[in-house]
Amino acid sequence: MKPKHWAVFITLGAIWGSSFLWIEIALREVGPLTLVAFRAFFGLLFGLVIILIQRMPFPRTMKEWLPLIALGFTNIAIPFFLISWGQKTIDSGVASILDATVPLFTILVAHFMLHDDKMTMPKVLGLLTGFAGVVVLMSKDIGADSGSLLGQLAVILACVFYAASTIIARMYTEAIPGIMRSMGPLVSATVVMSTTSFIFEAPFKVPSLPLTWVALLWLGILGSGLAFLLLYYLIHEIGPTRATMVTYLFPLGGVTLGVIFLNEQLTWEIVTGAALIIGSLAIANWSPKQA
Repeated sequence: MKPKHWAVFITLGAIWGSSFLWIEIALREVGPLTLVAFRAFFGLLFGLVIILIQRMPFPRTMKEWLPLIALGFTNIAIPFFLISWGQKTIDSGVASILDATVPLFTILVAHFMLHDDKMTMPKVLGLLTGFAGVVVLMSKDIGADSGSLLGQLAVILACVFYAASTIIARMYTEAIPGIMRSMGPLVSATVVMSTTSFIFEAPFKVPSLPLTWVALLWLGILGSGLAFLLLYYLIHEIGPTRATMVTYLFPLGGVTLGVIFLNEQLTWEIVTGAALIIGSLAIANWSPKQA
């Protein structure tokens, strides 16, 4: 990857790596459907502001809108809800490690669906090394929360939707401007999640705690609006498999925040896991020089 790709990759990892903490905070006051509704809405507002500033025209044909509407369900509404619902029974650390399975699903789907993102030995070794690092990094949390089966299965199912969404985005949004790729899906996600939250989490609760609003704004503006803009850029620049490897940074960021702000202990699992994760990125992006 080029330096600009690495800059976007690390920024995206930092934003989404902290999202599990903010989800945990927001769930203390609102339900998972309401959380996702606010998150999608604030992300949509961010996208609309950028579009108005750039004076960019909206897609005009149904052919352009269909993949964006589909991504609103498969890449936002459904996986966001599954992860938020899952975190009601598992802690944020476990959710972050399970989210790191996205590249494993993506590499399998991409191999059969895309002609330019086939499995190679460096990719396979990098993915396996990174996943091993995630397992080592969060091994204590996995053992402690092994009984929360449904919550873990919900997060894994969300990862399947994420993997499929990256392939859809690569195949059907090539000609759509970057900001539209991130804003378009937020339209359908906002509509469906706002409707379902009013129906299934009635009476609809408006947060009253300032920290909850900070969490929702972070998750919406940065974790949805800006993050999806960066993600779709990476998908089209470096391919779905490498783009989804950003999930390997999630546990690393979560542990770092815990050590700095929550006085959590720096253990050998953290050091070893971090080394494996960083090494996996180098392995997956390594290519032998042409003779």
